[in-house]
Amino acid sequence: MKITKICCIGAGYVGGPTMAVIAQKCPDIKVTVVDLNEERIAAWNDPNVDNIPVYEPGLGAIVAEARGRNLFFSTDVERAIDEAQLIFISVNTPTKTYGSGKGMAADLKYIELCARQIAKIAKDDKIVVEKSTLPVRTAEAIKSILDHTGNGVQFQILSNPEFLAEGTAVQDLLHPDRVLIGGDASEEGKKAIQALVDVYSNWVSEDRILTTNVWSSELSKLTANAFLAQRVSSINALSELCEKTGADVNEVARAIGMDSRIGPKFLKASVGFGGSCFQKDILNLVYIAKSYGLHEVADYWEQVIIMNDHQKRRFAKNIVSTLYNTISGKKIAFLGWAFKKDTNDTRESAAIFVADDLLNEQAQIAVYDPKVSEKQVLCDLDYLETRTTEKNKQGITVFENPYEACQNAHAIAILTEWDEFKNYDWQRIYDHMQKPAFIFDGRNVLDGRKLADIGFVYQGIGS
Repeated sequence: MKITKICCIGAGYVGGPTMAVIAQKCPDIKVTVVDLNEERIAAWNDPNVDNIPVYEPGLGAIVAEARGRNLFFSTDVERAIDEAQLIFISVNTPTKTYGSGKGMAADLKYIELCARQIAKIAKDDKIVVEKSTLPVRTAEAIKSILDHTGNGVQFQILSNPEFLAEGTAVQDLLHPDRVLIGGDASEEGKKAIQALVDVYSNWVSEDRILTTNVWSSELSKLTANAFLAQRVSSINALSELCEKTGADVNEVARAIGMDSRIGPKFLKASVGFGGSCFQKDILNLVYIAKSYGLHEVADYWEQVIIMNDHQKRRFAKNIVSTLYNTISGKKIAFLGWAFKKDTNDTRESAAIFVADDLLNEQAQIAVYDPKVSEKQVLCDLDYLETRTTEKNKQGITVFENPYEACQNAHAIAILTEWDEFKNYDWQRIYDHMQKPAFIFDGRNVLDGRKLADIGFVYQGIGS
């Protein structure tokens, strides 16, 4: 089957960029991204591509090239599903906040709603592709819903997990390490797999396209994120030991990273990992293991989350203890709110939890992030439901200028590794701060020696 029409349900951080690249690389395929959020779709259609809702280096240019030619953003979900031969499901799968599995299991209500909508609308055979990160055997549930429509339409379910790192998503899509496609071993399943392989083959060499059964594909995504998060928690656990013993975690990371069996990636000590995937996927893995009675397996992976939470709390506690055990009424400037550089995504960002702890101590927090709005910062804090919206507004101020954010501050906390922070006029910042002027570098991005020469009291992670 030659694919000429693709629909993607969900115009978020995965669906938008992935479909933009597919549209750019496959000009003969009509790609329609649909979402019920009218504001989001309007932003994707904004004539000024700087205003699209997902910030990723290089994404604006790709959207500008393909939009209106063969890339479309729409709220007309029914029409897009009806037209498409291949439908990607790329909706949110948050951790459940209620009922059985609360705090661990993936909440699949949006996935089920998509499946029911596809079943209701489809009049001809469709290939349905799981793009969202899902628990193992979710495809079975989707297939069960689709196969019981009674209208004679045949569906093939494929798993095609994304392996994007926010901040480098466009490059990850253009030059992927691998594209993973899981499907059924039947003749029809193999044809469906090949149809999706043919789409990716427009720009990805076939030796980088792996095909597996659906269950292996689903589990591979959870496992990849769990392994990466485990490395971060491992180096962070050692950072605390380094601080006690006089070792330098950066030197330790460099030494072990040169071992070809270990490698240097994801060995950067920090205030902790964030993002939409790592914590959610590990909790999902923990829940699956527990549901099969594999308690030792569950405990092993849960420790990765425990260590990450500890690192964030430890960072906040250190600020309080260093500032003479009281930060009530003191101005603490946060440089960075996004969970990592080169993205405007704040989901599970360490900054949110550090801010929450410091607000409990009645600090006055000043935030500057080059890509995150005041509305988003307040929304993130309100989501925790720790205090009222009014209380959050009283305790936090968002600035559009880093120098204003740092003016009269008692301390600066680096929460995101934005490159621009390295190039600031730190002498100017120091001159306008309360003394002693403290810097808590939660990402180890600044030159501590230079800052100490200026007069700052500098503390990095793990040294």
